Amino acid sequence: MKILITGVTRGLGRALAEWYIANGHTVIGCGRSAEVLNLRFTYPAPHDFTALDVVEENRVAIWAAKVGAPDLLINNAALMNTPAPLWQVPAKEFNQLIDVNIKGVANVLRHFVPLMVERKQGVIVNLSSGWGRSTSPEVAPYCASKYAIEGLTKALAQELPAGMAAVPLNPGVIDTDMLRQAWSEGASSYPKAEAWAKTAAPFILQLGAKDNGQSVSVGALED
Repeated sequence: MKILITGVTRGLGRALAEWYIANGHTVIGCGRSAEVLNLRFTYPAPHDFTALDVVEENRVAIWAAKVGAPDLLINNAALMNTPAPLWQVPAKEFNQLIDVNIKGVANVLRHFVPLMVERKQGVIVNLSSGWGRSTSPEVAPYCASKYAIEGLTKALAQELPAGMAAVPLNPGVIDTDMLRQAWSEGASSYPKAEAWAKTAAPFILQLGAKDNGQSVSVGALED
């Protein structure tokens, strides 16, 4: 299977990529950090890793034209705000989070979904969050972005041809740099991304047309 993952250089994206590669799938990924170069070296063709910020629509368009339609598209790239009351979050930080978490997802969808629709097959998984279905103080920008992902994905699901699926996925609580930004050392009591991927990666592979438009969570897939 050809699997495209954004935000592939660390955290959940990196863990998913490595599990899928180890289990015989082809991974196409992008990320903003120099770690992309290490991924290219470690996992050569048919895998493909590109240094890319999903906020840059023109570069996303070029990337889509280069790599073509995936069988599974996972929009993972996202930012967390520094915890603070909403009125104390600087406009620059708020705007950057919205640009990546919402506009970046839309950019990827804009250029890859038509390629998938042309084939009338494929699954789109947009990573949401528990904070896309509930709220907590001091993470209002992140909550807003993930609530947006829930609505965007469910509307997209209504637009896809039969046989395809768009699914907002709550990955659960995992010890990542993002969670440490929100919870500091409290994050250490949760599973590491690599352990999480052993459950999450095969779980995502089970998603299909039957799940189109459904809000799902890792470990809560219905038969």
